[in-house]
Amino acid sequence: MSLTSRQFFQLAKCSFLAWSEDDASSMGAAIAFYTLFSIAPLLIIIIAAVGFIWGEDAVRGEVIRQLGGLVGSQGAESVQQLIRSADRPMQGVTATIVSAFILLVGATRVFAELQSALDRIWKVPALEHTAGWWRMLRARLLSLGLVLGMSFLLLVSLAIGAALAAFGAWISGLFPGWEVLLQALNTLASLAISTTLFAVIFKYMPQASIAWRDVWVGAIVTGVLFEIGKLLIGLYVGKSSTVSSLTAAGSLVIVLIWVYYAAQVFLLGAEFTWFYANHHGTRAGMKPAVGSPSKQ
Repeated sequence: MSLTSRQFFQLAKCSFLAWSEDDASSMGAAIAFYTLFSIAPLLIIIIAAVGFIWGEDAVRGEVIRQLGGLVGSQGAESVQQLIRSADRPMQGVTATIVSAFILLVGATRVFAELQSALDRIWKVPALEHTAGWWRMLRARLLSLGLVLGMSFLLLVSLAIGAALAAFGAWISGLFPGWEVLLQALNTLASLAISTTLFAVIFKYMPQASIAWRDVWVGAIVTGVLFEIGKLLIGLYVGKSSTVSSLTAAGSLVIVLIWVYYAAQVFLLGAEFTWFYANHHGTRAGMKPAVGSPSKQ
Protein backbone atom coordinates (compact mmCIF):
# COMPACT_ATOMS: atom_id res chain seq x y z
CA MET A 1 0.00 0.00 0.00
CA SER A 2 1.10 3.60 -0.54
CA LEU A 3 2.06 5.82 2.37
CA THR A 4 0.97 9.37 3.04
CA SER A 5 3.65 11.83 4.10
CA ARG A 6 2.25 11.76 7.64
CA GLN A 7 2.40 7.97 7.78
CA PHE A 8 5.93 8.00 6.41
CA PHE A 9 7.20 10.44 9.03
CA GLN A 10 5.41 8.48 11.76
CA LEU A 11 7.17 5.33 10.58
CA ALA A 12 10.47 7.19 10.50
CA LYS A 13 9.93 8.42 14.06
CA CYS A 14 9.05 4.94 15.37
CA SER A 15 12.00 3.45 13.49
CA PHE A 16 14.41 5.90 15.08
CA LEU A 17 13.03 5.19 18.58
CA ALA A 18 13.33 1.44 18.03
CA TRP A 19 16.81 1.92 16.58
CA SER A 20 17.77 3.62 19.85
CA GLU A 21 16.05 1.05 22.10
CA ASP A 22 17.62 -1.90 20.28
CA ASP A 23 21.06 -0.38 20.97
CA ALA A 24 21.81 -0.15 17.27
CA SER A 25 24.83 2.06 17.91
CA SER A 26 26.58 -0.86 19.65
CA MET A 27 25.44 -3.36 17.01
CA GLY A 28 26.71 -1.00 14.31
CA ALA A 29 30.07 -0.72 16.07
CA ALA A 30 30.38 -4.53 16.08
CA ILE A 31 29.46 -4.69 12.38
CA ALA A 32 32.00 -1.96 11.57
CA PHE A 33 34.69 -3.80 13.55
CA TYR A 34 34.13 -7.09 11.72
CA THR A 35 33.83 -5.29 8.39
CA LEU A 36 37.25 -3.71 8.84
CA PHE A 37 38.78 -7.17 9.23
CA SER A 38 36.60 -8.73 6.51
CA ILE A 39 36.99 -6.05 3.85
CA ALA A 40 40.29 -7.31 2.44
CA PRO A 41 39.30 -11.00 2.00
CA LEU A 42 35.83 -9.94 0.84
CA LEU A 43 37.25 -7.70 -1.90
CA ILE A 44 39.81 -10.34 -2.91
CA ILE A 45 37.04 -12.89 -3.52
CA ILE A 46 34.84 -10.38 -5.35
CA ILE A 47 37.73 -9.14 -7.52
CA ALA A 48 38.71 -12.72 -8.37
CA ALA A 49 35.11 -13.71 -9.20
CA VAL A 50 34.35 -10.71 -11.40
CA GLY A 51 37.88 -10.74 -12.81
CA PHE A 52 37.14 -13.99 -14.64
CA ILE A 53 34.75 -12.06 -16.88
CA TRP A 54 35.93 -8.44 -16.83
CA GLY A 55 39.64 -8.82 -16.17
CA GLU A 56 41.16 -8.72 -12.70
CA ASP A 57 43.23 -5.57 -13.23
CA ALA A 58 40.22 -3.64 -14.55
CA VAL A 59 38.03 -4.80 -11.67
CA ARG A 60 40.67 -4.00 -9.07
CA GLY A 61 41.11 -0.52 -10.56
CA GLU A 62 37.36 0.12 -10.54
CA VAL A 63 37.03 -1.06 -6.92
CA ILE A 64 39.84 1.25 -5.80
CA ARG A 65 38.32 4.12 -7.79
CA GLN A 66 34.94 3.61 -6.12
CA LEU A 67 36.60 3.42 -2.71
CA GLY A 68 38.45 6.64 -3.47
CA GLY A 69 35.12 8.36 -4.06
CA LEU A 70 33.88 7.11 -0.68
CA VAL A 71 36.86 7.52 1.64
CA GLY A 72 39.38 9.54 -0.37
CA SER A 73 42.57 8.49 -2.10
CA GLN A 74 44.43 7.89 1.18
CA GLY A 75 41.69 5.63 2.51
CA ALA A 76 41.51 3.73 -0.78
CA GLU A 77 45.29 3.25 -0.71
CA SER A 78 45.05 1.85 2.83
CA VAL A 79 42.42 -0.67 1.73
CA GLN A 80 44.53 -1.54 -1.31
CA GLN A 81 47.48 -2.24 0.98
CA LEU A 82 45.28 -4.54 3.07
CA ILE A 83 44.30 -6.39 -0.10
CA ARG A 84 47.95 -6.78 -1.14
CA SER A 85 48.91 -8.12 2.29
CA ALA A 86 46.05 -10.64 2.37
CA ASP A 87 46.57 -11.71 -1.24
CA ARG A 88 50.20 -12.80 -0.98
CA PRO A 89 50.61 -16.30 -2.45
CA MET A 90 51.55 -19.13 -0.09
CA GLN A 91 53.79 -22.05 -0.97
CA GLY A 92 52.42 -25.59 -1.20
CA VAL A 93 48.99 -27.12 -1.72
CA THR A 94 48.18 -27.40 2.00
CA ALA A 95 49.15 -23.80 2.68
CA THR A 96 47.03 -22.66 -0.28
CA ILE A 97 43.98 -24.60 0.95
CA VAL A 98 44.38 -23.25 4.49
CA SER A 99 44.81 -19.74 3.13
CA ALA A 100 41.68 -20.05 0.97
CA PHE A 101 39.67 -21.35 3.94
CA ILE A 102 40.80 -18.47 6.19
CA LEU A 103 40.02 -16.05 3.37
CA LEU A 104 36.48 -17.40 3.01
CA VAL A 105 35.79 -17.40 6.76
CA GLY A 106 37.11 -13.86 7.08
CA ALA A 107 35.02 -12.63 4.15
CA THR A 108 31.79 -14.12 5.50
CA ARG A 109 32.23 -13.25 9.19
CA VAL A 110 30.65 -9.82 8.84
CA PHE A 111 27.47 -11.35 7.37
CA ALA A 112 27.07 -13.53 10.46
CA GLU A 113 27.12 -10.34 12.52
CA LEU A 114 24.53 -8.80 10.19
CA GLN A 115 22.28 -11.82 10.67
CA SER A 116 22.54 -11.56 14.45
CA ALA A 117 21.59 -7.87 14.33
CA LEU A 118 18.64 -8.49 11.98
CA ASP A 119 17.36 -11.36 14.14
CA ARG A 120 17.37 -9.00 17.10
CA ILE A 121 15.47 -6.31 15.19
CA TRP A 122 12.90 -8.82 13.92
CA LYS A 123 12.57 -10.25 17.45
CA VAL A 124 13.33 -13.81 16.41
CA PRO A 125 12.73 -15.90 19.58
CA ALA A 126 15.81 -17.66 20.93
CA LEU A 127 14.10 -21.04 20.53
CA GLU A 128 13.69 -20.43 16.79
CA HIS A 129 17.40 -19.92 16.25
CA THR A 130 18.84 -22.87 14.41
CA ALA A 131 21.30 -24.48 16.79
CA GLY A 132 24.75 -26.00 16.49
CA TRP A 133 26.66 -26.77 13.33
CA TRP A 134 23.64 -26.39 11.06
CA ARG A 135 23.13 -22.78 12.13
CA MET A 136 26.78 -21.97 11.50
CA LEU A 137 26.73 -23.79 8.14
CA ARG A 138 23.52 -22.04 7.10
CA ALA A 139 24.97 -18.65 8.00
CA ARG A 140 28.17 -19.33 6.06
CA LEU A 141 26.28 -20.58 2.99
CA LEU A 142 24.05 -17.51 3.05
CA SER A 143 27.12 -15.33 3.45
CA LEU A 144 28.83 -17.02 0.52
CA GLY A 145 25.71 -16.52 -1.57
CA LEU A 146 25.71 -12.83 -0.69
CA VAL A 147 29.38 -12.54 -1.62
CA LEU A 148 28.57 -14.06 -5.02
CA GLY A 149 25.59 -11.73 -5.30
CA MET A 150 27.81 -8.74 -4.57
CA SER A 151 30.18 -9.98 -7.27
CA PHE A 152 27.31 -10.06 -9.75
CA LEU A 153 26.21 -6.55 -8.74
CA LEU A 154 29.77 -5.30 -9.18
CA LEU A 155 29.78 -6.83 -12.66
CA VAL A 156 26.49 -5.07 -13.42
CA SER A 157 27.94 -1.83 -12.05
CA LEU A 158 30.98 -2.13 -14.32
CA ALA A 159 28.76 -2.77 -17.34
CA ILE A 160 26.54 0.20 -16.50
CA GLY A 161 29.60 2.38 -15.95
CA ALA A 162 30.99 1.42 -19.34
CA ALA A 163 27.64 2.08 -21.00
CA LEU A 164 27.31 5.48 -19.33
CA ALA A 165 30.87 6.39 -20.32
CA ALA A 166 30.05 5.56 -23.94
CA PHE A 167 26.81 7.51 -23.67
CA GLY A 168 28.70 10.48 -22.20
CA ALA A 169 31.20 10.42 -25.06
CA TRP A 170 28.33 10.37 -27.55
CA ILE A 171 26.35 13.28 -26.08
CA SER A 172 29.42 15.32 -25.16
CA GLY A 173 28.96 18.83 -26.49
CA LEU A 174 25.51 18.15 -27.96
CA PHE A 175 23.74 20.28 -25.36
CA PRO A 176 24.69 22.24 -22.23
CA GLY A 177 24.43 20.49 -18.90
CA TRP A 178 25.08 16.98 -20.19
CA GLU A 179 27.51 16.40 -17.30
CA VAL A 180 24.64 16.91 -14.86
CA LEU A 181 22.51 14.38 -16.75
CA LEU A 182 25.34 11.85 -16.72
CA GLN A 183 25.88 12.35 -12.99
CA ALA A 184 22.16 11.89 -12.36
CA LEU A 185 22.18 8.63 -14.34
CA ASN A 186 25.22 7.44 -12.38
CA THR A 187 23.47 8.24 -9.10
CA LEU A 188 20.30 6.41 -10.17
CA ALA A 189 22.32 3.37 -11.22
CA SER A 190 24.18 3.38 -7.91
CA LEU A 191 20.90 3.73 -6.01
CA ALA A 192 19.38 0.78 -7.90
CA ILE A 193 22.38 -1.43 -7.15
CA SER A 194 22.60 -0.54 -3.45
CA THR A 195 18.82 -0.92 -3.04
CA THR A 196 18.95 -4.38 -4.61
CA LEU A 197 21.76 -5.42 -2.27
CA PHE A 198 19.89 -4.16 0.80
CA ALA A 199 16.70 -5.91 -0.34
CA VAL A 200 18.46 -9.26 -0.70
CA ILE A 201 20.07 -8.92 2.74
CA PHE A 202 16.80 -7.86 4.40
CA LYS A 203 14.99 -10.78 2.76
CA TYR A 204 17.37 -13.68 3.34
CA MET A 205 19.64 -12.86 6.30
CA PRO A 206 17.17 -12.76 9.23
CA GLN A 207 15.62 -16.03 10.39
CA ALA A 208 12.14 -14.64 9.84
CA SER A 209 9.67 -14.84 6.96
CA ILE A 210 9.55 -11.44 5.23
CA ALA A 211 7.56 -10.66 2.08
CA TRP A 212 9.34 -9.07 -0.86
CA ARG A 213 6.73 -6.31 -0.90
CA ASP A 214 7.78 -5.26 2.61
CA VAL A 215 11.47 -5.69 1.88
CA TRP A 216 11.54 -3.34 -1.12
CA VAL A 217 10.03 -0.43 0.80
CA GLY A 218 12.68 -0.62 3.50
CA ALA A 219 15.45 -1.25 0.98
CA ILE A 220 14.56 1.86 -1.03
CA VAL A 221 14.60 4.03 2.11
CA THR A 222 17.94 2.51 3.14
CA GLY A 223 19.37 2.96 -0.34
CA VAL A 224 18.42 6.65 -0.42
CA LEU A 225 19.99 7.27 3.01
CA PHE A 226 23.09 5.36 1.91
CA GLU A 227 23.48 7.46 -1.23
CA ILE A 228 22.97 10.70 0.72
CA GLY A 229 25.67 9.67 3.17
CA LYS A 230 27.97 8.66 0.35
CA LEU A 231 27.53 12.07 -1.25
CA LEU A 232 28.09 14.04 1.97
CA ILE A 233 31.11 12.04 3.12
CA GLY A 234 32.53 12.16 -0.40
CA LEU A 235 32.20 15.96 -0.41
CA TYR A 236 33.87 16.18 2.99
CA VAL A 237 36.73 13.91 1.96
CA GLY A 238 37.21 15.82 -1.28
CA LYS A 239 37.18 19.28 0.31
CA SER A 240 38.88 18.68 3.65
CA SER A 241 42.59 19.45 3.83
CA THR A 242 42.77 17.48 7.08
CA VAL A 243 41.83 14.24 5.32
CA SER A 244 44.44 14.70 2.60
CA SER A 245 47.19 15.03 5.21
CA LEU A 246 46.28 11.90 7.16
CA THR A 247 48.71 9.02 7.58
CA ALA A 248 47.83 5.45 6.63
CA ALA A 249 46.49 4.80 10.15
CA GLY A 250 44.41 7.96 9.99
CA SER A 251 43.03 6.92 6.61
CA LEU A 252 41.84 3.65 8.12
CA VAL A 253 39.94 5.71 10.68
CA ILE A 254 38.10 7.43 7.81
CA VAL A 255 37.26 3.98 6.38
CA LEU A 256 35.99 2.88 9.80
CA ILE A 257 33.85 6.01 10.18
CA TRP A 258 32.28 5.43 6.77
CA VAL A 259 31.59 1.75 7.53
CA TYR A 260 30.08 2.69 10.90
CA TYR A 261 27.76 5.20 9.22
CA ALA A 262 26.75 2.60 6.61
CA ALA A 263 26.02 0.09 9.40
CA GLN A 264 23.79 2.61 11.21
CA VAL A 265 21.90 3.37 8.00
CA PHE A 266 21.48 -0.37 7.39
CA LEU A 267 20.09 -0.98 10.89
CA LEU A 268 17.78 2.04 10.71
CA GLY A 269 16.50 0.72 7.37
CA ALA A 270 15.89 -2.68 8.96
CA GLU A 271 13.86 -1.04 11.75
CA PHE A 272 11.85 0.88 9.12
CA THR A 273 11.19 -2.39 7.27
CA TRP A 274 9.93 -4.01 10.48
CA PHE A 275 7.50 -1.18 11.20
CA TYR A 276 6.27 -0.99 7.63
CA ALA A 277 5.67 -4.75 7.47
CA ASN A 278 3.82 -4.85 10.80
CA HIS A 279 1.75 -1.67 10.43
CA HIS A 280 1.22 -1.13 6.71
CA GLY A 281 2.52 -4.23 4.96
CA THR A 282 1.72 -7.92 4.82
CA ARG A 283 1.96 -8.36 8.61
CA ALA A 284 -0.50 -5.56 9.42
CA GLY A 285 -3.17 -6.83 11.81
CA MET A 286 -1.06 -9.74 12.99
CA LYS A 287 0.06 -9.95 16.60
CA PRO A 288 3.53 -8.39 16.74
CA ALA A 289 6.46 -10.23 18.19
CA VAL A 290 7.38 -9.47 21.77
CA GLY A 291 9.84 -6.64 21.84
CA SER A 292 10.53 -3.17 23.05
CA PRO A 293 7.64 -0.85 23.92
CA SER A 294 7.94 1.02 20.65
CA LYS A 295 7.31 -2.20 18.78
CA GLN A 296 4.03 -3.02 20.42
